[in-house]
Amino acid sequence: MQIRITEIRVSLRDDEKLKAFVTITLEECFVIRGMKIIKGNQGMFVAMPSRRKPDGQYQDICHPINQSTREEIEAQILEKYREELENNALVQ
Repeated sequence: MQIRITEIRVSLRDDEKLKAFVTITLEECFVIRGMKIIKGNQGMFVAMPSRRKPDGQYQDICHPINQSTREEIEAQILEKYREELENNALVQ
């Protein structure tokens, strides 16, 4: 079973590493906020919402449980990010 992403909202940031905050809606009934688009050493990637544990490490609050789902979510989010960058460049 594949869950469908029905909305992706991207809030662009002008930072060296943090490029955007992302909110997605699944099947028009479940929202995930706090995702981030990060520019890493090997390109752009999507970081899942996380919280800092008492020991200082971070733990994802929610995340895909298999690689194919992670790749599909990331591909759709990065495509929307590129669209937002283009739209933003046209406005400026």
